[in-house]
Amino acid sequence: MLSLPNLLTLSRILAVPILVFLLWKPSWFDYAITFVLYCLVGITDYFDGYLARAQGAVSRLGIFLDPIADKIMVVAVIVMLVSTRASSGEPIIYDMHIVAALIILLREITVSGLREFLAGLQVSVPVSKLAKWKTTFQLVALGALILAGALPQWPWVHGVGIASLWAAALLTLVTGWDYLRVGLKHMD
Repeated sequence: MLSLPNLLTLSRILAVPILVFLLWKPSWFDYAITFVLYCLVGITDYFDGYLARAQGAVSRLGIFLDPIADKIMVVAVIVMLVSTRASSGEPIIYDMHIVAALIILLREITVSGLREFLAGLQVSVPVSKLAKWKTTFQLVALGALILAGALPQWPWVHGVGIASLWAAALLTLVTGWDYLRVGLKHMD
């Protein structure tokens, strides 16, 4: 149960309150520290799955916690980037870009509920390659947006983050629809 992959997954969950604290009233320095921590958390996301497969240590706890850890982190970071102010006085995610953030948040909640429903029916929904691209864009977007808070003198970093956020939101709609379509077949 407390294998290295599971400990890495748990460390991602335990890092979320630290990320939230750092983003609460951030200065450029807090954003910089948050970016480093966010990158470390992202690296553990890769290694927990890799090590679990390589060591033959895939566990039910890991299968359960891994997607939860991802969702907790994504939701917490999005909420903080919408609610806190950068040095410019504006949130990092603002105006119509909040729509992209909401699409991502709503999909995370919907797919979690759908997976739980389908698990009760013993129906497995594998993660598609497109969903992995969605996750990649999402992680890049949030990382770039955090980094933008540390580097306000480089507006292109914020632009990369916003463009990636919208790319993630579009892929979120496509992959969310795929999951919903599979789920609807089992709701009769």
